[in-house]
Amino acid sequence: MSELSAELPAFTNKTLRAAIIDLDGTMVDTADDFTAALNGMLARIGAKATDRDEVIGYIGKGSENLIRSILAVRFSALEASTKFEDALAIYQIEYARINGQSATLYPEVAEGLKALRDLGLPLACVTNKPHRFAVELLTKFGLAEYFKVVLGGDSVPQKKPDPAPMLIACERLDVLPREAVAIGDSENDALAGRAAGMATLTVPYGYNHGKPVHLVKSDGIVSSLLAAAQAIAATMAAPEAPGATTLTD
Repeated sequence: MSELSAELPAFTNKTLRAAIIDLDGTMVDTADDFTAALNGMLARIGAKATDRDEVIGYIGKGSENLIRSILAVRFSALEASTKFEDALAIYQIEYARINGQSATLYPEVAEGLKALRDLGLPLACVTNKPHRFAVELLTKFGLAEYFKVVLGGDSVPQKKPDPAPMLIACERLDVLPREAVAIGDSENDALAGRAAGMATLTVPYGYNHGKPVHLVKSDGIVSSLLAAAQAIAATMAAPEAPGATTLTD
């Protein structure tokens, strides 16, 4: 899986000094966790159950958007609005109970994180998932040790695709945005990274709100986090071409 593609982006910015990585759909497949928690909530409010295929279309924009999307196709606009607060509270309880139970680590994630760390790059995890759930999940899969910074959807006022959490992560890692690479599975990740002035990479196996990954406007698709680390390593080792400009210029 980790072999480099001939089409892999050759970053012209050799001063890459950090990586900011998404969680759901990028490091861990959590769709079954989301589905179970949502079905627990839906059963308690007397609504039709959901399934993985439906849920994948809603993952990645935060818990509030997830609940609103699920309610919108089951109730009238007025009913959905009325039920939202209770549904969100019930969902948070359900998710806390099952966080990580049905989740699986994607291939080459641990190897990729180790490779990035071995390159000397400090790492941040920036996710729209609530912070406590993110930390619990990273810890469960033995990934927490790799990250100097973890920002959840409730860590700052704005969520991805707003660039604010990416900029805050760069500040806490003590790097400039143009010195960082954002790695994720969705357009939200690429939008946030680009708006922050970062290089962006996309993995092909996640959710992307149920849309084809080739539609994501990033600097390139890498097969795994290990492939991303290899691309970054190759960039750092390559001589800079005369007159080259940075990827984010």
